[in-house]
Amino acid sequence: SEYGFLGGRCNGGLHGVRLISCCSFSANRAFKSSFLCYSDQSVFPQLHNSNTLELMAMMRRILFGLKPATWKSRNQEIHILKWRNTLDLRPRPYLLMLQQRWLPRNIDKFNPLFIRIFSTKRKGIYKNPAVKQKQIKKEVEIKQRMTVSELAEAMDKDTDHVYEALLHTSMDTDALDDDFVLDEKWIKDIIKKSGMKFRWAKLTEEKVKENKDAVKRPPADPALLVSRSPVVTIMGHVDHGKTSLLDSLRKTQVAAMEAGGITQHIGAFLVHLSSGEKITFLDTPGHAAFSAMRARGADVTDVVILVVAADDGVMKQTVESIQHAKKSNVPIILAINKCDKPEADPENVKKELLAYDVICEEYGGDVQSINISAIKGDNLMALAEATVALSEVLELKADCTGPVEAIIIECRNDKGKGPVTTAIIQRGTLRKGCVLVAGKRWAKVRLMFDENNKTMNAAGPSTPVEIVGWKELPSAGDEILEVESEQRAREVLDWRSYVEAQEKIKQDLEVIETKQKEHLEAYKKERESYNSLNWRQRKSAMYRANKHLMANRPKEKREMDKFTLPIIIKGDVDGSVEAILNILDSYDVNEQCNLQVIHFGVGDISENDIVSAETFSGLVYGFNVNANKVIQQMATKKGIKIKLYNVIYQLIDDLKDELIAKLPQVLEENTIGEASVLAIFHVTVGKKEVPVAGCRVHKGQLQRNMKFMLIRDGHILWRGFLTSLKHLKNDVPVVKMGMECGLSLDNDIDINLGDEIICYEEKEVQQSISWDPGF
Repeated sequence: SEYGFLGGRCNGGLHGVRLISCCSFSANRAFKSSFLCYSDQSVFPQLHNSNTLELMAMMRRILFGLKPATWKSRNQEIHILKWRNTLDLRPRPYLLMLQQRWLPRNIDKFNPLFIRIFSTKRKGIYKNPAVKQKQIKKEVEIKQRMTVSELAEAMDKDTDHVYEALLHTSMDTDALDDDFVLDEKWIKDIIKKSGMKFRWAKLTEEKVKENKDAVKRPPADPALLVSRSPVVTIMGHVDHGKTSLLDSLRKTQVAAMEAGGITQHIGAFLVHLSSGEKITFLDTPGHAAFSAMRARGADVTDVVILVVAADDGVMKQTVESIQHAKKSNVPIILAINKCDKPEADPENVKKELLAYDVICEEYGGDVQSINISAIKGDNLMALAEATVALSEVLELKADCTGPVEAIIIECRNDKGKGPVTTAIIQRGTLRKGCVLVAGKRWAKVRLMFDENNKTMNAAGPSTPVEIVGWKELPSAGDEILEVESEQRAREVLDWRSYVEAQEKIKQDLEVIETKQKEHLEAYKKERESYNSLNWRQRKSAMYRANKHLMANRPKEKREMDKFTLPIIIKGDVDGSVEAILNILDSYDVNEQCNLQVIHFGVGDISENDIVSAETFSGLVYGFNVNANKVIQQMATKKGIKIKLYNVIYQLIDDLKDELIAKLPQVLEENTIGEASVLAIFHVTVGKKEVPVAGCRVHKGQLQRNMKFMLIRDGHILWRGFLTSLKHLKNDVPVVKMGMECGLSLDNDIDINLGDEIICYEEKEVQQSISWDPGF
C-alpha cells in the first residue's frame, strides 16, 4: 500500500513532537478546535486507538487536497517528503505516518473542516530580512615606490590588470614595462580602481651596508721600489707598418698571418733586445673601428711609439692616437716608417705633425723622431735605444711585493682553457693560486702563460701574462686586484653588484621623473580640449583617444616590425665584440630600419645563439669565430643565416646590405619625353565633346602606353594615361622629338596653352641606407 510522509522540524522545545491543529472556519473567522501532539509510541501509546487513527485519515485526505498556495497564504510550511511502498508502520521521531486503508467510513460530522499541519516554522523565516553585509575590501600592502610587477604581485593580479587600470590616466602606458617604478599617487589610484584598499607596509630600518670593496694599496715605500722594464704601445694609422715593426723587433711574421692585412686585436709581447734590456710592447689596431683598443693601450703604457708612413703622412687614426697619448699624459717617440720608398718624405710628416702639437727635436720640441724601414730593418736599433733612454729618464720603478695589481688588455674564451685574460702586471708578483677580482668577476689562478704559450710560475711588474682560472669572463680594461681568499672575493663582487643596482635605480628614477613631467604636461594640454564638453562627451572622446591603447597592451606587443633587423654578435675576444658594438652605436637611422642587437658574446657560435635568432627572426654574425657542422645544419634547418667574417669592415658592409634588403622598394620616376601645348581643339566623339591638346615634343619622345602628367606653373595638375595619341590623322604609339601630335587625357581637365605634358615611367628601386659607420 502507499504511504505518505509528512514532516518538519519542531518549533516547540519537545524533542520529536508534532503539533496538529484542526480549525473550523465560520463567517470568515478561524478558531482553533483542538490540538493533538504526536510523538514516538513509547511516549504516547494512546496514539494508536481507533478514533485517533480515524482522525489521522481525515487529516490526510483533506490535507492533500489543498494547494500549495493555500499553505503559503497561511504563512506555514508543509514538507512533503516522499511517497513510497512500505509495510513499515513503526512511528518515528520527526515523522507522521498515515496509512491509506485507515480512511474513516463516515466523515460527515466534520463539516466544514480544515486540517492543517503546524509543521515546523523554519528558524528565522518570520524575522526581518537580514541586512546585506558590507563587502570586505581586500587590503594591499604597499610601499612608497613599487614596480609594476611588485604591485601586481601584492594585489594577486597579473601585470595586465595594472596596465588596464592606468589606461584612462595621464600615465603613458606605452613607456611601461614590468620593471617600471610607480609613484605613490599611481599606486593608490590603481588600488582604488581595483576595488581594494591599501595599507602601508611596516617600515623596516635598512642597515647601511658596510663597504667591502677591494681597493688599491697606498703608494709603496720608495725603499721597496725596484726598476722595471717600460711598457711601450705602438700606435698609428692602419697599414702604416706597426705590426711589421714589431715583427722586425721580435723576429716574427705576425703581420703576414693577419686577416685582411690589418691588425684587429691588441697584442702584448715581451721583447729582449740584443743589449739585454726588456721592453713590453703593445700592438694596437689602426683601423677606425678599434678606437677603444687604442685608448686602452694608451692608458696602460709608459711610452707611445707613433708610427707614420713617410709616403702617406698624417691620417685620421694618426690624429686620434696623438689625442689618446696626450689624454693619458704619455711621452711620444715618432717612428717615420717606409723611408725606403722613393716617394717617402719624412720632413713633410714632421711639418704636418706641428699642427697637432707634436714638435720634433729638429723644430725645437722634445719629441724624438727616427726614420726607419720596418720591412728592411733599417734603424730599428736606434728606435730601441731611444725607447730605453726615454724609460731611464722616466725612472720607471715598481713594487714587487704585496697583493697584485694589474690591468686587463684583452680577454677571450678558449676551448681548452676556458675564460682567459691577457693582463699587464703593474704591482706585486702574480703566482699560481692567487685569488683575483676584476669588475664583477673573480678567479683563482690555475695557470699562467707568456705570449709564446709557455707556462710561467711568476709574473712581476711590466710583464704581459695570460691568466687562466676565471669563473666568468671579465671585460677588457678592468682592473685586477688580489684579495685574501675566495670568500673575500665573493664579498667584493656582492658589494659591487649592490652599488651598481643602487646606481641603476637612481638613474631610472631620474629618467622616470623626467618622462612623467613631460607626459603630465602633455596630458594637461590634452585635458584642456575637453573643458568645453559635458561629462558624457568627455568620456566618449577619451575612450576614442585611448582605444588603440586597449588593443595594444604592453604585454601583447610581441609582433616584430617588418622593418626591424635583429642580430646576434659573437667575437673571438672581448675587444673585437666591443669594437663592433661601438660601430653599431653610431647607427642613427632607426626611422628607416630598426637595428636590434639581441645578444652579443665571446666564443664560437652555439646552439643557444641559433635558438635566439629563430625566436627573434634574426641573423647571427661571427667575427673570427667558427660554427661547427652540427650548428650549421641546425641553422639551415631553422632557416637562420650564419655570417662569418675575419675582417671587420667586411662584416659591417654585409650588415649594411642586410639593412638595405629590409627596406621597402620605392617608385622612381624616369622622364621619357616632354611636350608643350601649342593649341587646343574640341572633337566630338559620339555625343560627347572631347578636348584635344595640340603639342610639340621638345625632349625625348612620347609613348602611348606610358604614364603622363600635366604641369602648369610648376604644379602637377593631373596624372594618368592618354586615351588617344595621333600624328596628323593617324593613331601612333610613339611621337619623337621635334614632331607635333594631338593627344587627349583620360580625365576631364582644363588644358591651357603653355602647359607641359610629361611622359614618364615608374620603376621600383631599392632604397639605400643613410647610415655611415665612419669608414
